[in-house]
Formats: sequence, structure tokens, C-alpha cells
Amino acid sequence: MNTEVKIAGVSFKNPVMTASGTFGSGVEYSEFVDLDKLGAVVTKGVANVPWPGNPTPRVAEVYGGMLNAIGLQNPGIDVFMERDIPFLKKYDTKIIVNVCGKTVEDYVEVVERLGEEPAVAMLEINVSCPNVKEGAIAFGQRVDALSSITAQIKKHARQPIIMKLSPNVTDIAEMAKAAEAAGADALSLINTITGMKIDIHRRKFAIANKTGGMSGPAIKPIAVRMVYQAAQAVKIPIIGMGGIATGEDAVEFLLAGASAVSVGAMNFVNPYATVEVLEGIRSYMEKYHVENVTDLIGAVEG
Repeated sequence: MNTEVKIAGVSFKNPVMTASGTFGSGVEYSEFVDLDKLGAVVTKGVANVPWPGNPTPRVAEVYGGMLNAIGLQNPGIDVFMERDIPFLKKYDTKIIVNVCGKTVEDYVEVVERLGEEPAVAMLEINVSCPNVKEGAIAFGQRVDALSSITAQIKKHARQPIIMKLSPNVTDIAEMAKAAEAAGADALSLINTITGMKIDIHRRKFAIANKTGGMSGPAIKPIAVRMVYQAAQAVKIPIIGMGGIATGEDAVEFLLAGASAVSVGAMNFVNPYATVEVLEGIRSYMEKYHVENVTDLIGAVEG
């Protein structure tokens, strides 16, 4: 069986990746997971300067998943380049770095720094960050803002760029088309869905930020639908994510049109989830006599 996939000219040994923000930068999970088995490690978001993140509590369990408002806490690009990249280079897996920022200039600064590191295969741009110059509306929630940041980053990036789309929009196909038209090499979706939890006994918000991003199995049907809609709207490859817990879940995303998948919240429940998802895809391929995993991409009928 051939599990290799190609996205924007980059070859991956298999279509299973980690979802940004759920796997640290690899070192945190390396005692549980053989990183050599993964198609790619997608790192936690990296900014141009260290970010402290949001006040606590920042995580709350909800039915079928979790809410988080970590606030993209990260040590900044200097520490990341010095500490995390050398660690990941030891492994036979592709490195995809997730980039976050508060202004276009913040993003560009990180993108240019990463352009100096040939070991980084691709960049994933987190456009769910609040745009401080536009009243904190996320870059990925307005077509004009998404088009602008995609075009600006594309001018400076040496690696192919993946635009990570927010599901908190009216029309995901419109956003996908805007990113493609502005030069995105690939898309990843979905990011978390904005949610809220209230502790009725204390009559307080469960998360200090009041709202948080929901992830986990409960959002999978929404994610599959959005991946399908985006895949129908654009020609560039898509990395699907949102509630993937098993190989069967991953195959569903591939059939909907994704070229690869990322495992996110499930890493917190089961640190072996990524490898088990890969094994599940292989089992499915064996059962249905699928020789190439690429034959599954967009193969849903009806």
C-alpha cells in the first residue's frame, strides 16, 4: 500500500499530521509517539515575540470535546529557532510551523525568519488571531483581511503557505476561494468553533476569557461539511481536521476532499492517537483493497 501524499510540491510519507496547539513542538509527545511515523509535525503557533497567553482558567471540558482560550502562549521565534527546530530535525518527518501574529508585520517577521531554515517544509498561517488594527476582528473572518494577509505573506515566504481557515464565518467556500485567489498554496480547516460554558453553581464563566475555541469529536460533522464545501470551491490541496479520533474519522475527511488530516484534541485524551489513526487508515485500505491513499481523496459518491 502506498500512503504517500503530495501537497504543494512537498511529499509526505503518509497523510497524518498533528494539529497545531495540541502537540507542542514535538518534544512534549516524543516519549509517547515515534515522530518518525508521522507525515508531519505541525508546531504550536509561533509569534515574533513571546506571548504570555490569556489569564486562567483557560481550558474547560464540554460534552464531546473541550473549550480552550490559551491565547496562543508561546516563547517567540528566537527560542523556537534555537530550541525546537534542532530537535525536530532529528526525525524523519516533515516540519510545518504554525505562525501567529497581531498585525501583518508580525506575521511577515516570523515568515522571513523561518525562510532562513531549510528544514521547515511548509508554513501554516493561523488567521484566527485578532487583528489589532481592525478592532480585534480575526484576520480569517473577513474576506478582504484574509486576502490581504495571504498576499502579503506570500510575497515574503520561501516555503509554501497553508492558510488555516476559521469556521466562524458565514460561507467557508467564499473564504477558501479568497485565500486561493490571493496565492495560498494549500488550506487547512477547520480551526476551533467559538463556544462558551457557564458554571451554574458558581454562576461564573468556566473560562476567564468567557469564550473559547471548541474542539473534539462533537465538531467533526461540521468540519467534514466545511472541508467538502472548500474542496468543491478550490483546486489547491486541503488538510482536514476537527474531531478526528480514529482512522475511520480520517478516511471520512479524505473522502470529503482532504489530501491529509491533522489530529488535534484527541492527543490530550490519547497521546498515541496520531499513530493509531495512521494504523486505522492502513486497515481501511487493506479491507477495501485501496492501493494508493490518494485514490480516496474526494472519492465520496452521490
